[in-house]
Amino acid sequence: MKNKNEFRVALVGTDSLRGKEIKNILSVKRFPLTQIEFFDADVEAEYAKLTEFQDQPRVIRNLSPNSLEGLDLVFFADREASRAYGPLAGEKKFQAIDLSGSFGDREDVPLIVAGVNTAVITQKRFPLIANPHPVAIILSSLFHLLIPKFGIVKSVAFILQPVSAFDESGIEELAGQSAALLSSAALKKQVFREQIAFNILSHTEAPDANGFSSGERQIIAEIKWILANPELPLSLSIIQTPIFHTYSIMAYVELAASASISDLAGLYKENPLFKIGALSAACPVSSISVSGKEQIFIGQIKKEESFPNAFWIWTVADNLTRGSAVNALEIARILFETRSQGHSSR
Repeated sequence: MKNKNEFRVALVGTDSLRGKEIKNILSVKRFPLTQIEFFDADVEAEYAKLTEFQDQPRVIRNLSPNSLEGLDLVFFADREASRAYGPLAGEKKFQAIDLSGSFGDREDVPLIVAGVNTAVITQKRFPLIANPHPVAIILSSLFHLLIPKFGIVKSVAFILQPVSAFDESGIEELAGQSAALLSSAALKKQVFREQIAFNILSHTEAPDANGFSSGERQIIAEIKWILANPELPLSLSIIQTPIFHTYSIMAYVELAASASISDLAGLYKENPLFKIGALSAACPVSSISVSGKEQIFIGQIKKEESFPNAFWIWTVADNLTRGSAVNALEIARILFETRSQGHSSR
């Protein structure tokens, strides 16, 4: 029988953007693990790559089904590896947190946002748990506080998406195109069909008959599932921007109950997940100021005079920290505490 105070962890996809971020968060936050292993599916030979964890060199090993036996928790940060090995969690007796967005449409895999619907995983043991899309994490957290106090009659969100949504290749393409334009060199386009440097794209995925992408539809479905509110009146549109990191969201909400700007600001100030920017002529909450931060930042709340109880809320959050690694870490802490208390059975 395993010691419930031991917590053996693995990270799959160590060199991916999400893998690097969760590795850093696990190290800095001193998560109470007793052992950690690192794997990458593209490592062909044993001990072929190195990484660092808590200032110590560590080996990134080749991944096989047997690699995950005897572990308590596995973080999957690589999409292909997650799809191949994530479903083995039940068979191999470990729990897994998927950060790659591979299981957002699976009804048997819960989408968890820390502080919003964590009761789902404390009441029942799930072998596989999914980190939602960063936008779903941000907006469900935003709406989770509004709905019980004021109710939402209508909500619309304009999403400014960073190129890091396309992993390293998106970042490299923006950086490469920017350098090429400044030096009058030829542009390379592989990730985006159109030039992304110094440009804004209305969409990056094929639209359906109504003009929306499957990604936009999926995010809405995730938010409704997380909030257990299938009738939530929500529409959103993603706009691709030439920004490396952070999602910036202008959310429009019409509330069922009367409220003021100070009411909304006070609601978010009371929750440590949020940080309210100081109102000023300048914009203190932007992609540059928020990049690398762990909270969800609200830069401005505007009350719309044309519609009753309508507000615009400017929200910015880092897609790799709060929108991925920090949420996954908080899920892991809940799993660790539940296991330590003896509430989780093998």
